[in-house]
Amino acid sequence: MNVIFFDDSFAAHLLPLSATRPVCDFRIGIYTIREKWMKRLGVNHSSDRTAKHLTAWKFPCVTTSDKDNVWINGRVVPTAALVHEVKQLQDGDALVKGELLIAVNTGKSPTVITIDEKDHLSGDFGIRESHAEAVVLRRVHDIFMHNGWAIRSDMELLNNASQALSATNRVIGNHGVYLEEGAKAECCIFNTTGGPIYIGKNAEVMEGAVLRGPIAIGEGAQVKMSAKIYGDTTIGPGCKVGGEVTNVVFFANSNKGHDGYLGNAVVGEWCNFGADTNCSNLKNNYADVKVYNYAMSGMENTGLQFHGLIFGDHAKTGINTMLNTGTVAGVGANVFGGGFPPAFIPDFSWGGPEELTEYRLDKAIETIERVYQRRNKTLEAGERAMLKAVFDRTAHLRR
Repeated sequence: MNVIFFDDSFAAHLLPLSATRPVCDFRIGIYTIREKWMKRLGVNHSSDRTAKHLTAWKFPCVTTSDKDNVWINGRVVPTAALVHEVKQLQDGDALVKGELLIAVNTGKSPTVITIDEKDHLSGDFGIRESHAEAVVLRRVHDIFMHNGWAIRSDMELLNNASQALSATNRVIGNHGVYLEEGAKAECCIFNTTGGPIYIGKNAEVMEGAVLRGPIAIGEGAQVKMSAKIYGDTTIGPGCKVGGEVTNVVFFANSNKGHDGYLGNAVVGEWCNFGADTNCSNLKNNYADVKVYNYAMSGMENTGLQFHGLIFGDHAKTGINTMLNTGTVAGVGANVFGGGFPPAFIPDFSWGGPEELTEYRLDKAIETIERVYQRRNKTLEAGERAMLKAVFDRTAHLRR
């Protein structure tokens, strides 16, 4: 089959993280949603029907007349039962769960399908109702809420036997510590009573760290010395994380290398937390947390008592930064200064509690280029254009 992931109108409720990637590239558990589907379907290639500024960058929609074109909703997290239902779809079948369109098989027709504003498929299709349990992302907080389940589920997808864990470590519980090739850990405490701990290829857990599963540590990531990492946490590939962390999902290549607290949060790529940055995840009056919703142009009650930071790609904090409960910081935000900044920090904003101004795009790009150079990566023209599109789309939020 030829797999095409599509974003529906709910992608707007998943900003700022969906501004710089298709929703299927959100990480939850060990893998991204795309990686989970491809592993379970046994396919090697996929493409996307997503926002125009992302399509122009590197996410084209590719259909074929040689294979069945199977379109999958990128915010649906797969399970074995759900994948089985998708595999059973024949040409002209659409799989739904209530009002949710999960997948559709358009056969060998190279026609690009469209989704209307009600998220229903445009066309004449046979409707199949899904009977599988499904985790569906409707808001960003669904990522950290379901992350523990996703880690356990992803353990089913591991193909190789675990590498041996050094005898200098202490393991409590029977869910196990799984090490990929090249993973290192010395003089650490792993509590697997609540779930497994996964350590990816060439990742390192440094001395004195204490981890309580379920936890996933991605390829090449580092857990710093004496870190305290609580369960339902994912530290994505290339990340460096220290201090105290509870139920946080780091997508990839972000740094929280110093002391400071972060809980019930989602952090995009290429972010950096200055030393002793602390992020509240519980209001002083224990009331439900409200967060900014881009699609609603205002604050929305999450119904959650615990909700911390949502951090868009390339966002950064200075040392000793304090962030309010439920803070949302957009792409390229640069936050610093004493006191608490607003609970919503628009994309490409610069400053803190006293004043937020526009972070000039050329200056933001210069910083991104320096960050990339440290990891031997180059900012390509297509990505530069994508960032400019996000900058332009969010200009009204900075006025």
